[in-house]
Amino acid sequence: MEEAITKGLVLYSRPYKERDRLIKIYTEKYGKCQFFIKNAAISKFAASLQTFTTAELIATINDSGFSFVHDISEVKHYQHILEDFEANAYASYVVSLADIAIEDGEYDSALYSFLIQVLNMIDIGKDVQIMTNIFELQILSRFGAGLNLSECVICGRKDLPMDYSFSYNACLCKEHFDKDLRRLHVQPNVIYMANKFLNISLEVLESISVKENMKKQLRNFIDSLYDEYVGLETNAKKFINNMDNWADIMKK
Repeated sequence: MEEAITKGLVLYSRPYKERDRLIKIYTEKYGKCQFFIKNAAISKFAASLQTFTTAELIATINDSGFSFVHDISEVKHYQHILEDFEANAYASYVVSLADIAIEDGEYDSALYSFLIQVLNMIDIGKDVQIMTNIFELQILSRFGAGLNLSECVICGRKDLPMDYSFSYNACLCKEHFDKDLRRLHVQPNVIYMANKFLNISLEVLESISVKENMKKQLRNFIDSLYDEYVGLETNAKKFINNMDNWADIMKK
């Protein structure tokens, strides 16, 4: 048990018994913790502990069981995410990935900071699909997949068109496509853009314009990576897939 002051992001909230709630908060200093809020509807913290809210907490953090909030300050609601249907859907998916990437109670301030950066970008109106792609690619290492999309695994060349091979778990240049006839057969510019997203720093990101066709190809490539290396589709991801299918139907 430890008395703590830490920043945190509210991930989820669910009912507990008749009047109480359990709030999962990703804290900067202690990882993900489950907080017990008694009489949640009339709690002074009710408005401050909504999903997509950040705050500074004074709390008791327990290694096991529930933790407890004593006071909250510096509350920030992600208003655009809360109000915009598409932003909410993609932000929910990003949060769900962060949730499954590490165990509860596991300290990972870098992931916390990166998640906050991406949500900030989405909340100010940056392209939700691009922000999500960047997040997906850059946290794959936490699922044990260390991607290198910049060079051929056979010869190390970086100046030739590339394709991705699950047999080698790496890229092959066109001189070595014959090493894996069942490679993904994605367009070289998809590998190029994915590599750019994999290595880009959000601190220096100003604007990236990506055509819709390229977005779909990137989506398919990243989905293939997640199917192979993660093997888990969250409910939020299923919702996005259904949402995209609805959009395609409406265009016909």
